[in-house]
Amino acid sequence: MRAEIKEHAWKQIAEAGASALSLNAIAKQMGVSGPALYRYFAGRDELITELIRDAYRSLADAVHAAAVTGADPAGLAHVLRDWALADPHRYFLIYGTPVPGYHAPDEITGISSEIMADLLTACAALEPDAPTTPFAAHLAGHRDWAGDHPAPPAALHRALTFWTRLHGVLSLELAGHFTGMAFDPALLYEAEIDDLRAPRG
Repeated sequence: MRAEIKEHAWKQIAEAGASALSLNAIAKQMGVSGPALYRYFAGRDELITELIRDAYRSLADAVHAAAVTGADPAGLAHVLRDWALADPHRYFLIYGTPVPGYHAPDEITGISSEIMADLLTACAALEPDAPTTPFAAHLAGHRDWAGDHPAPPAALHRALTFWTRLHGVLSLELAGHFTGMAFDPALLYEAEIDDLRAPRG
């Protein structure tokens, strides 16, 4: 029953966005009463949390599966794009505009940190003796977001740069902002990867 509810929830998100998610509307689609669904989810926020948890878990597992086989940052970047293109609504639920009035619990942040940990490991292996940039030096004292990962400042900087630039390209592509510009977004993404993994200094 919970799986069926979530399936209807994803359809609602695809049609109207996460902010319009309604348990009562789902109940109507399923032909049951609204109170019946509240036996499975206490409210909209609990359902959103479950969907976000599933999305992050799916991406974290995909990234980690590639990481344990030795994928470099470029390999992880390809996993991210493939995952995002497979279900753009799932991608936007976790990396798009926040749902008004909703705040994800700390456990969700924990899952997302697994993804960054794998990227940090890959970046640290890419250039263990990289020169330190001014921003990397800043990150040496502002690394709470990296948890207890031992990555050196240069790897912290590269991982953040990968994360922000690739999500920028993906978000624009999935939102349709490249439509009509007559170029291949996949090639742009690949060019960003090539630029990001080039040696610093």
